[in-house]
Amino acid sequence: MLSRKPLFPGVIELNFQAGEVFGCNVYLVFDGDEWLLIDIGYEETVDDFIEVIRQLDFPLSRCKTLVATHADVDHIQGLAKAKQVLRTSVTSHPNAVKPLQSGDRLLTLAEIEAQGLQMDMPPVEIEHQVNDGDIIQVGEKQLEVWHTPGHTDSQLAFRLDKILLSGDNIYRDGCVGAIDAHHGSDIKAFIKSLTRIRDSDVEWLLPSHGPMFRKDTAMLDATIERLKGYLTMADFGTLAESWPLMDEWEDEVAEGKLPEGLGG
Repeated sequence: MLSRKPLFPGVIELNFQAGEVFGCNVYLVFDGDEWLLIDIGYEETVDDFIEVIRQLDFPLSRCKTLVATHADVDHIQGLAKAKQVLRTSVTSHPNAVKPLQSGDRLLTLAEIEAQGLQMDMPPVEIEHQVNDGDIIQVGEKQLEVWHTPGHTDSQLAFRLDKILLSGDNIYRDGCVGAIDAHHGSDIKAFIKSLTRIRDSDVEWLLPSHGPMFRKDTAMLDATIERLKGYLTMADFGTLAESWPLMDEWEDEVAEGKLPEGLGG
């Protein structure tokens, strides 16, 4: 048996517990013998995570549900396998239901043809849908559901007292989850979600990738300002609100204006 190494009372991160990074962060939230998992990662690591759970002496029959923070393959490819082994249910935001139940390889980023990425995406039935303000009960513990769109339109975070299991919203280095139109990113929504996290009284952030960290308002301010800049950058294509350079170009064309030093 393994000695449990909770990050906070009732919260274990399974990679940290195992002393080895298998993939995305997988959080086991428990009270007594009842427990749930937030994300599961890739199908190939499901057995590794379940063996860690066995070694921690959690009864497999007491898994209340498997929660998907959002419908990206690196977080949820293993859901169907884990659900079968644990004989439990799956919980997600309504926006994640269709890609998860259909096994949509494009929306889940399991297939990116331009990069030669081809992964299986086993479909999985979703028994429970949750949205902002809902409560997921684990024993006597209550996880408050936050809908925090931006990275994807189905991104969820979960508040437990002064900690936030914060998904792909923000990482310790100030980076955020990938902004990609193909899986439902929305920069304005991302800014709103990060502002909510910044302005909350949570003290610790437990992200879906990388180390846990104390909430840093200055870092979040800088990240929010960076994302605001994305709204007027051609780099982000259809996700940008505008491209001021094109307004300047229209004016210069109308005026017949050339840069200084060019033209007769």
